[in-house]
Amino acid sequence: MSRAAQTQRILHRTDCYLLPFLSLLFLLNSLDRSNIGNAETAGFTRHAGLQPGDLNDSVALFFMLFVIFQPVGAALGKRVGAARWVGGVMIGWAFLTALTAFVRTRAQLLTLRMMIGTLEAGFYPTTVFYLGLFYTRYEFAQRLGMFFGQYAVAGAFGGLVSWAVFKIFPSGEEEAMRNGNNGSGLYAYQVMFLLEGFLTLVVAITTFWWLPLGPRSAWWLQQSDREWAEKRVLLDRAGADQDGEHRRGLAGGEEEEGEELLRDGEEEEVDVIVAKSTVGGEGALTRRDVEEAFRDWKIWWILALNIASSVPGAAFSVFLPLVIKGMGHPPLTANLLTIPPFLCGAFTLWGITYLSDRSHQRIKYILIGLAINLVGLLLVVLLPADALASRYLSLCILLAGSYIASPLTVAWLSGNISEPGKRAVILGINGWGNLAGVVSSKLYAPEYGPSYHFSFVVTLALVMGAWVGYWGFRRALIFVS
Repeated sequence: MSRAAQTQRILHRTDCYLLPFLSLLFLLNSLDRSNIGNAETAGFTRHAGLQPGDLNDSVALFFMLFVIFQPVGAALGKRVGAARWVGGVMIGWAFLTALTAFVRTRAQLLTLRMMIGTLEAGFYPTTVFYLGLFYTRYEFAQRLGMFFGQYAVAGAFGGLVSWAVFKIFPSGEEEAMRNGNNGSGLYAYQVMFLLEGFLTLVVAITTFWWLPLGPRSAWWLQQSDREWAEKRVLLDRAGADQDGEHRRGLAGGEEEEGEELLRDGEEEEVDVIVAKSTVGGEGALTRRDVEEAFRDWKIWWILALNIASSVPGAAFSVFLPLVIKGMGHPPLTANLLTIPPFLCGAFTLWGITYLSDRSHQRIKYILIGLAINLVGLLLVVLLPADALASRYLSLCILLAGSYIASPLTVAWLSGNISEPGKRAVILGINGWGNLAGVVSSKLYAPEYGPSYHFSFVVTLALVMGAWVGYWGFRRALIFVS
């Protein structure tokens, strides 16, 4: 069998057995992160004896801990192994999500969300690093898009689950009595937290036997395929074609082609990369990896842009139900109406990451995504408050561009760093882009509702700044090359 046929078989089986499962994990991760916004439409803070601003404070503290522990979580995830790390932290936050149903004080809410943020901190960089063990650089963005798209799908799924739960267990804004259908005496939001915590727990337990250490122990591959599954990725990371020929250097601004940008010109030979890998493809984390990651000026430029461009995605993953409710829709309808905008975000992301892989371009498509985002934001800001249908359509456009920059930035970083240890730390640092969640929690505070006009204007300015910054970064890459 030819190498090409073997590669296609490996990709097909990995796409069938690994990618959907990791996507499910990220969907549940995103759902447990954002469900507090859906809960608030059912009167969460009011029934729990809290103030509306407590919810925003809990979101801010969640993201603060989430950001602080990103590099630590990424390093621990790499050292412990993705399967064991991901399964363990998921079990932890599943129980904490369920406990949120019984919050009765501000301190309890803040403590639980901080603990969830700490546990979830290493999940995304660990799973992205793990996914990168199975795919070469120009197979990666499309798969990462499918994976990251679950962030948007989780919003749609959360809206559907919330609508169904709130329909069956009426409570919250409609001022219905405690549900008497099954004698549980639970509010609708409590049922939602318990249900989502249970789903996360069941899937988390499955990870321990579903996820292998890496390609060399992938149970869905034949023994003869496992060695090549790992080697072809290592060869690609080393900047060589699979026949051993080095890729050409940077030319004409094709920043994703050629030598590794974050190594400042230092080349790594293929045999060194292969030799440093351990069983499963996960190399040891060294002090040199950490030092080089923190010294690289490019990651700090990208991090600033990542924070600004991620504000819409972070904000609307939590607050979209409240924004739509602020347009005058009742809670049930508001949760149902979150589904189309989130699906717009997912499908647009999947289409653009596909084109990105096909064209071997990253920053170009980041700029396209941010441009879509800007169109939606401009429409929301400029349209009159009573133009409900037009403003809702604007939200669909806005969400369509909200999830593109982050995964393509990760794909750019991952595709340009051959050293596994440094790549893991860089992805952890890039995870500090979740500071956007802290910004959004204050930006979409109750005092700016129900129209959130000021919030949209500031978001517009941040995204516009991100577009200019990514354009400037691309020009800088051309200049230094």
